[in-house]
Amino acid sequence: MLQFHGGHLGLSMKTGLVTGIISLTEGIAVGRIFASLMNYKVDGNKEMMAIGLMNIVGSSTSCYVTTGAFSRSAVNHNAGAKTAASNIVMSITVMVTILFLMPLFQYTPNVVLGAIIVSAVVGLIDIPAAYHVWKMDKFDFIVMLCAFFGVIFISVQHGLAIAVAVSIFKILMQITRPKTVLLGKIPGTDIYRDLHHYKESVKIPGFLILSIEAPINFANSTYLNERVLRWIEEYEAEDPKMHSNSSLRFVILEMSTVSTIDTSGVSFFKELKRTMENKGVELVLVNLVGEVMEKLQRSNEAGDFMKPGCLFLTVGEAVATLSATIKSQSSNDV
Repeated sequence: MLQFHGGHLGLSMKTGLVTGIISLTEGIAVGRIFASLMNYKVDGNKEMMAIGLMNIVGSSTSCYVTTGAFSRSAVNHNAGAKTAASNIVMSITVMVTILFLMPLFQYTPNVVLGAIIVSAVVGLIDIPAAYHVWKMDKFDFIVMLCAFFGVIFISVQHGLAIAVAVSIFKILMQITRPKTVLLGKIPGTDIYRDLHHYKESVKIPGFLILSIEAPINFANSTYLNERVLRWIEEYEAEDPKMHSNSSLRFVILEMSTVSTIDTSGVSFFKELKRTMENKGVELVLVNLVGEVMEKLQRSNEAGDFMKPGCLFLTVGEAVATLSATIKSQSSNDV
């Protein structure tokens, strides 16, 4: 009869959870490595079901935690195995060895066993792929090094755990520190692109055009608010000659890559709009996706937040319309 109490219950649950995560991560990682080598696909859901079923059955017979071991998989692969039937042959071989042949291996040095594994694993090291990762993304290269040296100097489990932890840290950084870029107009077109990537693009006097390239939620709304205000301060601190004696009139946020927002995201827009009004600057939103538009409309009960003149489909349309408004106001003042 199962009894879920006792002094070791907490330790058992903690150990089981950590071991399960590591074994699942290792099994799927090993499967994907050999899938890329042999040009076949790995279904993560089926891998989870298979590993879970193996451990449920194995726990009834006092087996160790079962997963896809990297070293034994490499040896099996280099031995020429093609199908899952090789696991049956290997299991029978291991069983016969343990039952009848163990005295023959009693005095075998561990160095010999290690040499067998190393000779099988060396062929899996892909230097050109590592160099490609370095060129594509330096942070991914760091994750790769963490996994590589962790597996070599500690263990497969710890190496994978370190790599997963670093990857999670990267994801959290991307979520909490989303990218915002300054857009400029490509001469002769109505296309606006990143000024850093398109050197020929130019700024529009009186306009600060920014693109937010991430969903807006509670984790990054404060950072985005501070970042937009910093962009405004940098704009105002630049040489006035760059703006043709035109002060900042509009801040345009290009929102095509903002797939969703939450309540904190809605509050971010409201707070930013109030701050803009205090500075005498108007906030303009461009290319809102359906979900974002719906949530902003539901939050616009007073009707003073989302005005028709502050919403546009494209940056080019927004700049053209607002520029015409500025000219008409200037002519009326004259």
